[in-house]
Amino acid sequence: MQSKTPKDSRTVMTDMVLPGETNPLNNLFGGELLARMDRAASIAARRHSRRITVTASVNHVAFNRSVPLGSVLTIEAAISRTFKTSMEVYLDVWMEDRFSGERSKANEAIYTFVAVDETGKPTAVPPLVPETELEKERFDGALRRKQLSLVLAGKMAPGDATELKALFLND
Repeated sequence: MQSKTPKDSRTVMTDMVLPGETNPLNNLFGGELLARMDRAASIAARRHSRRITVTASVNHVAFNRSVPLGSVLTIEAAISRTFKTSMEVYLDVWMEDRFSGERSKANEAIYTFVAVDETGKPTAVPPLVPETELEKERFDGALRRKQLSLVLAGKMAPGDATELKALFLND
């Protein structure tokens, strides 16, 4: 199976925040943002795997800034690491100020998707080769996040989480 790079899966979705998508403070509902991020992540996962993909988990979401009514919102998603049948998707959410046009990072998230065949059985995905420094940083972090998740779920012994241990032990 031929490897791919994060740019092969890069997905950019841009949309405006409308009145029906806001809370009483006229900011985008968190659930609406989650749905938009899920769609962008799904497209990125499908682009990488060329398979049907399903959301396995929402590993991290940071609602750092409110997104006001009328803002232009851009979600950028790309695969940050692959495992046997799963893919970690890292998302950056950018907000464009409706008055100044200034673009700033509003939120970020990490989702995990699994590639499946037509019967729903998990299927192998191509390996990922990061190119930029940011891609390499996210690639390395993904293994630590996966190990932490497995330890917390009781599916990996803490002593076997070599990448996590390396954060705390000095040789």
